[in-house]
Amino acid sequence: MINKIIQFSVDNKLVIGLFTFLWIGWGIYSLQQIPIDAVPDITNNQVQVVTISPSLAPQEIEKFITYPIEISMANVPDVIEIRSISRFGLSVVTIVFKDEIPILDARQLVGENLNIAKGEIPVNLGSPELMPITTGLGEIFQYTVDTKPGYESKYSATDLRTIQDWIIKRQLSGTTGIVEISSFGGYLKQYQVSIDPIKIRSYDITINEIQEALSINNENTGGSYIQSGPYAFYIRAEGLLKNIQDIENVVVKQIEGLPLLVKDIAKVEIGYSPRFGAMTKDGKGEVVGGITLMLKGENASEAIGNVKARIEQINKSLPEGIEINPYLDRAELVSKVIKTVRNNLIEGGLIVIFILVLLLGSLRGGLIVASVIPLSMLFAFSLMNIFGVSANLMSLGAIDFGIIVDGAVIVVESIIHNLHLKFKNKNVSKAELNDTVYLSASNIMRSAVFGMLIILIVFFPIMSLVGIEGKTFKPMAMTVSFALFGALILCLTYVPMMATVFMERKISDKPTLADKINNFIHRLYQPLIRKALDYKKMVLLMAIALLGLSLFVFTRLGAVFIPTLEEGDLAMQMNIPPGSSLNESIKIATKAEEVLLANFPEIKHVVSKIGTAEIPTDPMAIESADIMITLEEKDNWTSAGTRDELVEKMKENLEVITGGSFEFTQPIQLRFNELMTGVKSDIAVKIYGEDIDLLFQKANEVEALIKNIPGAADIKVEQVEGLPQIFIDYKRDKIARYGLNIKALNATINAAMAGGKAGIIYEGERKFDLVVRLNANYRNDTRIYEKLFVRTANGRQVPLMEVANIREEEGPMQISRDNTQRQISIGINVRGRDIKSLVEEININLDENLNMPPGYFITYGGQFENLERAMERLEFAVPVALGLIFILLYFTFNSFSQALMIFTAIPFAAIGGVIALWIRDMPFSISGGIGFVALFGVAVLDGLVLITCFNQLKNEGVLDLKERILKGTALRIRPVIMTSLVASLGFLPMALSSSAGGEVQRPLATVVIGGLVSATILTLLVLPVIYNLFESGVFQKWFKKPAAKTGIITLIIGTGFCIPNLSDAQELKTISLEDAIGMAVVNNPTIKDGELKIKSTQYYKKSALNFGDTEFEYNRGQINDEIIDYQYFIRQNFGVPFEQSAKVKYNKQEVKVYEVELENNRRELVRTVTQHYYEWIWLLKKKGIITQYLEYFDEMVKVADLRYETGESNLLAKIVAETWREETKVKLNTINADMAVVEEKFKQLIFSEG
Repeated sequence: MINKIIQFSVDNKLVIGLFTFLWIGWGIYSLQQIPIDAVPDITNNQVQVVTISPSLAPQEIEKFITYPIEISMANVPDVIEIRSISRFGLSVVTIVFKDEIPILDARQLVGENLNIAKGEIPVNLGSPELMPITTGLGEIFQYTVDTKPGYESKYSATDLRTIQDWIIKRQLSGTTGIVEISSFGGYLKQYQVSIDPIKIRSYDITINEIQEALSINNENTGGSYIQSGPYAFYIRAEGLLKNIQDIENVVVKQIEGLPLLVKDIAKVEIGYSPRFGAMTKDGKGEVVGGITLMLKGENASEAIGNVKARIEQINKSLPEGIEINPYLDRAELVSKVIKTVRNNLIEGGLIVIFILVLLLGSLRGGLIVASVIPLSMLFAFSLMNIFGVSANLMSLGAIDFGIIVDGAVIVVESIIHNLHLKFKNKNVSKAELNDTVYLSASNIMRSAVFGMLIILIVFFPIMSLVGIEGKTFKPMAMTVSFALFGALILCLTYVPMMATVFMERKISDKPTLADKINNFIHRLYQPLIRKALDYKKMVLLMAIALLGLSLFVFTRLGAVFIPTLEEGDLAMQMNIPPGSSLNESIKIATKAEEVLLANFPEIKHVVSKIGTAEIPTDPMAIESADIMITLEEKDNWTSAGTRDELVEKMKENLEVITGGSFEFTQPIQLRFNELMTGVKSDIAVKIYGEDIDLLFQKANEVEALIKNIPGAADIKVEQVEGLPQIFIDYKRDKIARYGLNIKALNATINAAMAGGKAGIIYEGERKFDLVVRLNANYRNDTRIYEKLFVRTANGRQVPLMEVANIREEEGPMQISRDNTQRQISIGINVRGRDIKSLVEEININLDENLNMPPGYFITYGGQFENLERAMERLEFAVPVALGLIFILLYFTFNSFSQALMIFTAIPFAAIGGVIALWIRDMPFSISGGIGFVALFGVAVLDGLVLITCFNQLKNEGVLDLKERILKGTALRIRPVIMTSLVASLGFLPMALSSSAGGEVQRPLATVVIGGLVSATILTLLVLPVIYNLFESGVFQKWFKKPAAKTGIITLIIGTGFCIPNLSDAQELKTISLEDAIGMAVVNNPTIKDGELKIKSTQYYKKSALNFGDTEFEYNRGQINDEIIDYQYFIRQNFGVPFEQSAKVKYNKQEVKVYEVELENNRRELVRTVTQHYYEWIWLLKKKGIITQYLEYFDEMVKVADLRYETGESNLLAKIVAETWREETKVKLNTINADMAVVEEKFKQLIFSEG
């Protein structure tokens, strides 16, 4: 099949050329369609349900809202996690689905069950709503609405918020790719009727009565229509309140025939609703801002471009003196990361091309191989577009052009080698070039194809990853696989075609620079390989010692999930003591902004988002703030050289601020951590239990135990306690006496403090709430409840103090739940250490020193959870992939020993990768793991090329083992070094990159470069030694030792194999597969007959030149005569002319036929022995399982008999148990019979005596 494709490509150049042009066009089109972003979106598949109830405490939020929603979601299919936060006025429930569930289906399931939950939530406590369809990468563009210089006094914070909500937000809505605009900061405009409680008491009016009066005097209606002659007049009654004057003139009640108006007892003014958040900027005080949320799955680059274009239009329509200024633009990070990837790929590609041209010694050959790079990438882009893989740091970060062109290198090198071998100093005709290209490509293509298939197989473990790690690394594996698959197609079609068209026709014998380099390498290498062959045991022991050393070093590396991507900006989390006011948070955040801007010139802007936005994608308390610090380019930094150094200096400067704690992370990292695990730190220690106070106590104990552990930074206990509350406890006996009810009392309290909504005021299309509440002087008085009155059933007013006990106390600030259980988390950021070892030390410390009450337990979340899950998955998938590689090698060579030889390249390649990580002080990460995976494929490819060459030389008659090895390594040293050089140096720019995103690529590139150094050395020195030991029979002798034999069989097939010795002794004998094959070959009559045929034919071959005996005769005649006659005769039969030479040729061909026939018989015998060998093992395993089942059913029958005798069960149960046992016995007998058949066949194969 492969040869036919190559022949077609060589013969049909035009077809392949047109195919290549279509390939290019498809790739360019796909490249323009691929979504571009900085990193893959790893947010889990979640739906958030938010309920806003501004006047409820956390306990009531949990009881009346959060818990009913959780319970209604508990039975939704395909849900893997439900977590929630209940805090003052806000409930956020996050439902996480399996990744394969489409988000719209998930939202539909949640929406249907939410209708059930709404029936259990009191109407006046809020309505649950689904959050926008966005992700952790959704906040792509954040901006502030600022006044231009000279206009500061013209616009208030309320005006700016109104402009944001009713001009900017409305015009941004509908932008392609954007699902929602979230407003932040400023004051939300309201029409307020501010009540003086003393004045309304004097008029014998309650707050509820004022609210009712406003409500019933603020509505429109219609009255159908009236017909008058030919016309119809439609009736419209307009009673809506339009302005402050209308509100002031609403009649509350009649007093002695005179109307009492709102303005007589209250002040009507423009105010603002209670705030749960604010925004400040650059130490200059409060500002108003907006956050654009991208629709899940959209192209980030296009969406940002659409937003910028729309904002440019909006700026033209804003009121005079107002402008929109972005402070966080994802396009900058995307640009930095894509620039890093592009530069690394271009630099790596140029290095690869240089190495190719240099070592191939042919500019045209080098360019043919180099042209595979862009064509493979175009093919990869095409498949990325089909499978929906975005172009980002991870998907493009593992592409190594050296690995991609490995197959093409092998093919073109073989073509060049054969051209110089056959046509040195000659002109090659077109037909000769076509034939040479075809023969060269077809001879080497099997190795190239199998090698590339092996590289593809090693990416199988990455494809098996799921969850966050799957979303992170699957795009990488898919992109590399797409490019490799494209390169494989090109090697079969494009490369042979281009070689026949563009390779040089005149083959010069003048030495080139490449020849000089190759000669130098040969001179350097030949003494080394000869010494290695002379000291085989020492070389092997040194390799094993290095492997042991690398394993030891690996255990000391530590592990992290993914190296942290430097986003270019910082996110700082501020926390102040629980119970602090919003004004206090604003004051401390502003002070922090001033300190940072005064001390760090590399800072462009500092923007603080305090509390919760209008759309609570990030629900925070008013005591917390996310402070975004946008930075100049790293080259322009003056205060520090690295991010960690800059963070440490910032923390030192912020120590002057009292009352606040600060911890640092990055904007995207912050959102990912929170959305994926519910916490914003790298590690989350979660304590589960029922009692909030006890959970908080244990969390503080955990903090004390781990705060001194090296590497644990920014330790933060979730603030669940310390919320100051004014607690109102009703006296039910007094309520009954006065004829009151709880609902009326609650309405009075709610309206007085939070504000009772009395309607809506419309200003054109804009609408604002009309609320009734106490004026600010009374609202801020903690003793205001002494001045509130309620009306009794008989019309009298009594003070609230009369019917309730009012006291101050502390309550829970926040209640977190995970899978319907209360929990508290301790967030820990990791600095200067790997995550895995830190969590292990924390775990040991807590196990030894923390006493947990019954029913309380600890789990670990955050990045550690992701790392653990990824490692567990890889621990299963990597051995499977390695097993597939071994099977592929076995079928390639039909030799267990040669497959095992090449397989040794994998552990030996790992040596360099581990040492390289250790030298660069890098912990093991999943990025590094991907590097090992890619490394194994290339290492196996090098071994495959070398062993294939050895086998080819053996078939050509090079029987001396040492000569074969020396000649084979001399022939293949150039392609081995070339494939290793281009693969390793192609990663060199990534390994040395310090640009944005380089920290994720560095471990991967470091592993491949270091691993290929060791893999190349070991392939060229250790592999020939191992080949020598196998071929010379040293290992076979070692295998015959019981311990060694057992070890090898256990290593490869995981089981021993015992068969009866079918001699008279009838003893059990342990036998390996190699021994079984050897015995079969020795004893098989067909093999013996073939060997005899060859010997017989070779004998006749020697006698073909035998002309027969020479005949000599002597006669004496005429004996009776004087003259005696003497006659001498010599006869020699020379046969027919040229008959002897023809016989010689015939016998040679006959020997070859018999040799081929013998080899085929041997292969068939090996295949049959191997088949029966493994068939017996399979039956043995199956027998063990069935035997266990039989023992189980025997016990079941005994139990069934006993239960039947005691009357606990009926006869049917007993009969069923007995039936199962009998069926199992039949199965066991069948297996025993099958085993006997296999054993008999094995006996015939192994012990045949002809």
